[in-house]
Amino acid sequence: MKYIRVKKGQDVFWAVLSGDKVNVLKNAPYFGINYSGQVLSLSEVTLLAPCEPSKIVAVGQNYRDHVLELGHEIPDHPIIFIKPPTAVNDPEGKIMLPDTSKRVDYEGELAFVIKKDAYRVKRESAFDFVFAYTCLNDVTARDLQSLDGQWSRAKSFDSFSPIGPCLVDGLDPLNLKVETRLNGELKQSSRTGEFIFDIPCLIEFITDCMTLKAGDVVTTGTPMGVGPMKSGDVVEVEIEGIGVLKNHAVER
Repeated sequence: MKYIRVKKGQDVFWAVLSGDKVNVLKNAPYFGINYSGQVLSLSEVTLLAPCEPSKIVAVGQNYRDHVLELGHEIPDHPIIFIKPPTAVNDPEGKIMLPDTSKRVDYEGELAFVIKKDAYRVKRESAFDFVFAYTCLNDVTARDLQSLDGQWSRAKSFDSFSPIGPCLVDGLDPLNLKVETRLNGELKQSSRTGEFIFDIPCLIEFITDCMTLKAGDVVTTGTPMGVGPMKSGDVVEVEIEGIGVLKNHAVER
């Protein structure tokens, strides 16, 4: 199924999307599918990021081609970092380019939402904690990343985590095409089968040091082809079986 989070007027709610019908839910779907009985048309609502995370846990350098593109060695364990929930951005939202950075890059990625609290999970049971999958653009101030020597500031500006357009369950997350287009031109194209560390490995590694809460987002790294955006650019992240996440770069 496809799950969306939408706004109509001042009301925000979760829903199941069926064609152009928005079947409203009483609560976030990872807490159970409870229909309210209200049905709307997709044209009546505005899509929001399909998540309400306490944190976004991101993974760096998880595609071999991207590691080589950066001139780094293949890591022997996952490299993780945190993006704050204030970085979450909606489908069609504006990516605000800060004047403190001279290069802000797109990074198209597969992400997933956790459905129940997870701590010290073994890889054999990792998928028991995954609710559904979505697209994420891990926007990065590349020059600040190099300047700081660590990634928090470069990855955490408000609007630097566009997510969406929906959550989709029932996919094989280890065999999906991931593509990114800049102004319609293909810049990134790979498959999740090229992961260095697969999703069960990531969940085991992350939950060894922190609890993933229901609703948290984990994003899985980007393939080669990252590059800069400028004001006026349109970035689209498309993942097979999920759809297209489209955002617009503007000066902050």
